[in-house]
Amino acid sequence: MLVELVFHGRGGQGAVTAARLLVGAVHREGLEGQAFPHFGAERRGAPVRAYARISDRPIRIHEEVRRPDIVVVLDPDLPKLVDVTRGLKNNGVIVINSKTPVLFNGYRAYFVDATGIALELGLIVAGWPVVNTSMLGALAKATGLVSIESVMREIKEYWPGRIGEANARAAELAYSRVKKVE
Repeated sequence: MLVELVFHGRGGQGAVTAARLLVGAVHREGLEGQAFPHFGAERRGAPVRAYARISDRPIRIHEEVRRPDIVVVLDPDLPKLVDVTRGLKNNGVIVINSKTPVLFNGYRAYFVDATGIALELGLIVAGWPVVNTSMLGALAKATGLVSIESVMREIKEYWPGRIGEANARAAELAYSRVKKVE
């Protein structure tokens, strides 16, 4: 099994960190993984991408993900600016931060109000809601790729103390609130 993911976000939203946390969580479950950013004009607010690969075998590919199985969209406005479905395999999965369902024809889509969860928990950095950890919880539920327990443990280890606890809670809330677009 090889699962390839693309995280779409804006600079400062933590797409790269989300990919790294996902890989750390799957390592806890005995799987292989790699995470890396797409280098470009990365500045706060600009569209950015990060990639992850998950496998039950060593991963020998070290290049950009061109045909993802799963796409995670951290900013609900990005689909207006970027083709987030570019290269997504037929019947691929999209998990998007949105208050309302977003239909992506030909794909299985899930949505969660990660921004609302961040605001609810006071997870704001430099004026921006922290949505990446919520999106990991939603991803775990939507795909079954990793357990919410492993995601939460990885988050708490990455940010020890109060910040980790709040971010782990965000993941847990998103896990319970994510919905499939019907």
